[in-house]
Amino acid sequence: MKYVGIYSQQVGNNIKSMLLLLCFPLIIVGLVWLFFFIMDFLQGGYDPSQGAMDISGSRLENVTYMALQTLPWIAGAVTIWFIIAYFTNTSIIRNATGARPLERRENPRVYNIVENLTMTCGMDMPKINVIDTPELNAFASGIDRNSYTVTVTTGLCDRLNDKELEGVIAHELTHIRNKDTRLLIISIIFVGIMAFVLNLATRMLWNHLIWGGGNRRRDNNGKNGAGILVAAVVAIVLAAIGYLFVLLTRFAISRKREYMADAGGAELCGDPLALASALRKISGNPALANVERQDVAQLFIVRPPYASQGISSILDGMFSTHPPIEKRIAYLEQF
Repeated sequence: MKYVGIYSQQVGNNIKSMLLLLCFPLIIVGLVWLFFFIMDFLQGGYDPSQGAMDISGSRLENVTYMALQTLPWIAGAVTIWFIIAYFTNTSIIRNATGARPLERRENPRVYNIVENLTMTCGMDMPKINVIDTPELNAFASGIDRNSYTVTVTTGLCDRLNDKELEGVIAHELTHIRNKDTRLLIISIIFVGIMAFVLNLATRMLWNHLIWGGGNRRRDNNGKNGAGILVAAVVAIVLAAIGYLFVLLTRFAISRKREYMADAGGAELCGDPLALASALRKISGNPALANVERQDVAQLFIVRPPYASQGISSILDGMFSTHPPIEKRIAYLEQF
């Protein structure tokens, strides 16, 4: 498999990052407008006598007006979420994985491998973190030179020989060189926003069904309670659609990047078979008990299994960003 030029990969990922930044606000705007349109339809936008929807200009203007009145608040909340997540992603990922900084004196072997590879490809030395676990895995993260990090597990360092470990680290450095980490973190942030909305709407519906019975009977002959129930159901359906769209965008950009990182890592370390051997070993024990977040799991060289909880977890599991490990190994063995 021929590796695409590093510059071409960087340019492609920069373009995809911009498209993600543009598409997500459009998805939000469309879902907000659709929410008010559906609610307006359910509250009188359908004319039974004519058997048709009332889509007159006045009704559409009213829907658009309500959506525009709400959008600034939604846009403000999303912007604040994005800014906080963008600049705190390093600490968020470290806390989610239990990683800690790896000191040179603690493991000079890993430091020497990283230094040699970075000098070979002419890139800055990233930070190095370690997860204290016997399982085998690794990942790269960060959005710029100050936050780029390669994280390995102690099990990986103990079980792999020097060439295999070099292949894994070369794979992760290629992710950084290709700017895959920045692209994936942007998509993780957007997926997290939609997952939060979906889970919040689901919880509101559940709480309303469990605890809202008495209120539904007392509030205006049940109309207010029924309205809340309908709004919650509509919000869940639209949030699930939005979540699906965001997952599809991440799915479209992610699988190829693993093949590119495998090829680039093999080229950087000069031993494709060593990386293939490392992947085979990692695939036998990639699970990390303390990593349950599906978005963080996407970062690892071999995605660790996780406990599926909630609607968003089920949808996320259907769109894994990692291609089958057998195919990745087969490509490397043909390299």
